[in-house]
Amino acid sequence: MKNIRIGMIGSGTISDFHLQAYRKNNQAVIHAICDLNQERAAQKMKQFGAETYYTDYRDLLADSKVDAISICTWNHTHAGIAIEALNAGKHVLVEKPLATSHEDALKAEEAAKRSGKILQVGFVRRFDPNIQKLKTMIALGELGDIYYAKASSLRRLGNPGGWFADSKKSGGGPLIDIGIHIIDTCWYLMGCPEILSISGNTYKKLGQREHIRGLSFYKAADYGHAVNDVEDMANALIRFKNGASLAIDASFTLHAKRDEISMRVYGEKGGAEIEPEFFLVSEKYHTILNMTPQTDSRSLDIDRAFDNEIDHFVDCCIKNIQPISPARHGAEVMKIIGGIYESAKLGREILF
Repeated sequence: MKNIRIGMIGSGTISDFHLQAYRKNNQAVIHAICDLNQERAAQKMKQFGAETYYTDYRDLLADSKVDAISICTWNHTHAGIAIEALNAGKHVLVEKPLATSHEDALKAEEAAKRSGKILQVGFVRRFDPNIQKLKTMIALGELGDIYYAKASSLRRLGNPGGWFADSKKSGGGPLIDIGIHIIDTCWYLMGCPEILSISGNTYKKLGQREHIRGLSFYKAADYGHAVNDVEDMANALIRFKNGASLAIDASFTLHAKRDEISMRVYGEKGGAEIEPEFFLVSEKYHTILNMTPQTDSRSLDIDRAFDNEIDHFVDCCIKNIQPISPARHGAEVMKIIGGIYESAKLGREILF
């Protein structure tokens, strides 16, 4: 197959990253845009040179010209649309999370197996050049066995409101929105070990803090204060069967001095920090070395990560090979997310 004809389902903010990357790929053709908002679908069709647009995703899936789709819709629709698309014979790239429950994620994974089509989960940070460089270093034994990782994704004021704050659509708050990225990235760098137990906490203390005035932050297109039933922040300790552990925390809103994103992994031979800056720590020549790899970007390069993710998806579709972020990984990450929420609800550790 020389070219892959792409259908985009959902044309909100995140879809632009997909569409811009598809436009750069010389083996991808943006064929159709779908959005419930007809005006927005038509505008995106014109902006990215698509052939047509739809307001019902089922009409897009019935379009025989579409080979593959990107799903950039509300979280609670991801698994259902992915399953229908796979059953319709389309390859699928679905934004994270794969589903809003482990059970639904498993159903999507099974649909991919039955269909023989590609189902790639949008764990975009896996495709960042620095993450890929560190993954290679770990595979070559630079850090030894990874036994501990620690990551934070903290916003001091950043509840996007709208569907992000509506658990029926989002599946949760900062844990499933931004926390999922740091969980997946660390788990990926650790070699995707099997889960043993999870102890988690969630807190609803600050809300959307609508009384704060004059400070800008990211807001959903449907931003409002009418609904906000998601957590403000979450933290967790995840233990794995190989003895390793991962500690994480994530917040939409927190009385913190500043926003923070950090990811660190520690092994028997050395350690690495990937955010906020990429560097390595090692023991050599009877001393401790702090080493700064020479790369194009010192921290996450989101544009290149999306370009690499889309290029990888197109390549997997053409060659019919499994992606580095397959459905089974999407399901395992949702087991972790669901386990954190369940542990917090029950007030005790969850065993697997």
